[in-house]
Amino acid sequence: MFADVAYALSGAPGGSAGGGSGGGLAALAPLVIMFVIFYFLLIRPQQKKAKSHRDLLSNLRKGDRIITNGGLYGQVTGLTDTVVTVEIAPKIRVKVARSHVAGLAASPESVSAPAETK
Repeated sequence: MFADVAYALSGAPGGSAGGGSGGGLAALAPLVIMFVIFYFLLIRPQQKKAKSHRDLLSNLRKGDRIITNGGLYGQVTGLTDTVVTVEIAPKIRVKVARSHVAGLAASPESVSAPAETK
């Protein structure tokens, strides 16, 4: 009994059960569509973000106000290929790996003081 069912499902000549011979391209299409969706929703934005971060790190200059991945705000006072020296308070300098610079911080002039409440 089970041998007949297995023979019928195997696609033997004379049986027209599923898995026809023209399914190669049809089976590949959903995978291609999924890759295209993943590329435009995940991979491409990540590459753009990484490129803009590389550009930011390569264009750092002395005097730039930055924020680090650890949350320190400061002003760049020295640069090497791998290390950025940041002044976080008058005469207090820390060395931070260049790759740990998160971005440019807003300048103090552009940040308005919070309104005082009485």
